[in-house]
Amino acid sequence: MKKVNQLSEADHQLVTKAVGEAEKHTDGEIVTIITDLSDKYYDAGLQWAIGITFLFLSSLAIFPAFYQSIVVGLFGGWEQDFTTAGEQMAVLFIASVTLFLAMSFLFTWTPLRLWVTPKSTKQRRVRKRAIDFFKVGAERRTMGLTGILIYVSLKEHRAEIVADQAIAEKVSPEIWGEAMVALIDEVRAGRPGEGMAAAVRHVGKVLAEHFPKTDQNPNELPDRLIEL
Repeated sequence: MKKVNQLSEADHQLVTKAVGEAEKHTDGEIVTIITDLSDKYYDAGLQWAIGITFLFLSSLAIFPAFYQSIVVGLFGGWEQDFTTAGEQMAVLFIASVTLFLAMSFLFTWTPLRLWVTPKSTKQRRVRKRAIDFFKVGAERRTMGLTGILIYVSLKEHRAEIVADQAIAEKVSPEIWGEAMVALIDEVRAGRPGEGMAAAVRHVGKVLAEHFPKTDQNPNELPDRLIEL
């Protein structure tokens, strides 16, 4: 997937226009949010640092003679100059702490943390963040409970669609598959604005089918693309 630094003004206008056009035919309210990253995943980096340090300590227990020879070699190869177990343990303890600190520092690099974080973890956290945003900005904020959120998290390469009660009761989650495919294909090609607009058009068609436009339902949620 191509790296996307930020959306252009043209992207914002494209998505806003798509939302406006879609809502001309439905009482549904479409909210669009795009963000660079949904979670920092600091815990994943910490877990890897701890795991690597644990593997090092485990290897000490399995191959003590090997590490002892290294320690002795560091002091000129004269074992009689470095004979006590306490001194050897002190060196190995310092090595373990140094390794942990080095790994912790290494995993402060966000691309590496993302790379080592399991896909399932990223999926759960993107979904949770989408639901959190939906609860704050769209859930139960429309007269007919017809709000729907299209959410994209670029660095995790994940997208989510979260629907309000009335929509969820009539439309199964699988129906949004076509919108998700259109969205992800465009984002993967480095065109997030096009992807979001395509998803909006697909979602709009579904909403128009189940919640056609009436005169009693005003525009209650913002049409503009929200970039976080």
